[in-house]
Amino acid sequence: MSEKIDLYKRVAIITGATSGIGEATARRFVAEGYAVVGNARNADKLKSMENELGPRFCGVAGDATEDVVLQQLFCSSIERFGKEADIVVANAGRGLGGSVKDADLSKFEEILKLNVTGTLSLLQSAARRMLDGIDYPNRAADIVIIGSVVGRHISPFSAVYGATKFAVHSLAEGLRREVGPQGIRVSLVEPGIVISGFQDGAGYGEDMVNHFDQKFGPLLIGEDVANAVQFIVSQPPHVHISDIMVRPTRQDYP
Repeated sequence: MSEKIDLYKRVAIITGATSGIGEATARRFVAEGYAVVGNARNADKLKSMENELGPRFCGVAGDATEDVVLQQLFCSSIERFGKEADIVVANAGRGLGGSVKDADLSKFEEILKLNVTGTLSLLQSAARRMLDGIDYPNRAADIVIIGSVVGRHISPFSAVYGATKFAVHSLAEGLRREVGPQGIRVSLVEPGIVISGFQDGAGYGEDMVNHFDQKFGPLLIGEDVANAVQFIVSQPPHVHISDIMVRPTRQDYP
């Protein structure tokens, strides 16, 4: 049985919730008294998180690029926690190592679908549903998008991946201008190098990660970025943090 609705400060949807920034954000939100609907493909990890975090966390397994999965996230918010989500964190994404000249383009279509098309679908659903129930300035409504420093500063070693994040940054700013005047806060978080499962998925070798650590370390972990996300959503409804870039202290570029 679900907890009563008045026990939840807010209800959040988070994609990519079983590792790295997404998992850290889910855990931070639950600790703050929020209810969380978390999405990832790893059903076993979602079940483990449900068992550990208790009734404030609900997992929805599936591919975040599929409309049926995205709609289930919003339906689960109502079915499990009794109301629409008022925070959506668009975090699901994958990296792709390599320069423009050398990147493996056989993997690019999949990355483009997840990082850009999937994110756009989530943003559309979130904005439409939030607009239907907007209660500004009495309650906050937040859409937080996880971008990247390479979506702002071109990096030769990950320029193709960076191109997808440039697109995501454009979507974030476009949506902010569209729905911000109606009381929905759209915020972009641009992390630097974060140690997580991202490196394996992007095809970054151990030598490259060790190089990053020697040059820029200590590197960020998911909790460091989750702190920034929590700062954004904890502001009073009339205060909007539109953009935060979070780097390891020694990371000079990108």
